[in-house]
Amino acid sequence: MQGLRRFSRICFAGLLVGWLTLAVLQPNVHGDVRMPALFTDHMVLQRDQADPVWGWAEAGEKVTVVVGDQTKTATANADGKWQLKLDPMPAGGPLKLVIEGKNRIEINDVLVGEVWVCSGQSNMQLAVNSAKDADMVRSAANYPRIRLITVPQVGTQQPQDDFKGAWAACSAETVGNFSAVGFFFGRQLYQTLDIPIGLIDNSWGGSSCEAWVRRDLLKEDAIYQPLLQRWEETEKSYDQKAAQEKFQKQLAAWKEKVEAARQAGKPAPRRPRAPRNPLTGQHRPANLYNGVLKPIIGYGIRGAIWYQGESNASRAYQYRKLFPLMIQSWRD
Repeated sequence: MQGLRRFSRICFAGLLVGWLTLAVLQPNVHGDVRMPALFTDHMVLQRDQADPVWGWAEAGEKVTVVVGDQTKTATANADGKWQLKLDPMPAGGPLKLVIEGKNRIEINDVLVGEVWVCSGQSNMQLAVNSAKDADMVRSAANYPRIRLITVPQVGTQQPQDDFKGAWAACSAETVGNFSAVGFFFGRQLYQTLDIPIGLIDNSWGGSSCEAWVRRDLLKEDAIYQPLLQRWEETEKSYDQKAAQEKFQKQLAAWKEKVEAARQAGKPAPRRPRAPRNPLTGQHRPANLYNGVLKPIIGYGIRGAIWYQGESNASRAYQYRKLFPLMIQSWRD
């Protein structure tokens, strides 16, 4: 499991460049060869490097992968996990990626080019639909050689090996809900390089930096101990059921006030906000590393772009060390 061998930095409004390196595997309980969401029709493989391909099968099952003029094989281990690496390929396509064991999977319209992860907070999450002149941007987004995939927002302490999603060719119909900054970045690369571009969006608005970092790395430095201790107290004391019951009482009281205000001809009071479970949100240490980053670690990419860090602004002294830790951990 090796990472990228080359590193690129692109100066783009403060966007930071990094890369992911590890392979991702997941148990298979059915026996048939199965692929993660990153390997679907319209995917993009990173050019000029030995890209990992992985999946799940029955323990001991031999799996063959064919793409272009190369054939590779691997054997699923005792946990049903298998992985291999393709020989580096130049930009181009479309190709067909065939994975065969006891069953056969064909992945069509595979391109080879530059692949980037688009990550960060709300400024990266903000969709093309919310960008300036969105209608014009969408109508002009006829770029079939730019491919898009979005990782759902899952916050968890349990490392995830896959997610629900699929690649799509960029068009007026598919680009609207994708990251605007990610799309503009990819469009600029495409117009400059004239090769296929793959964009993976795993951003989450309002997220804290520590949520993107493995918890064991945070435990190694005393500067993060107060942060971790606060979260440990929350993890022990937070009661989602009690929070929901309290909200229902607030909601019932609000409805009575709304009716009273209506009868009195007065403005209605503001509706109480439903509680958010901090244990599954975007602030808990390692939640986003496990939920939205881990599932894509190992996929061949050129690098990552990052936008924003405002949720850590009140802890700037800590952040000046925490953010470089996040970047280095992703590179590692």
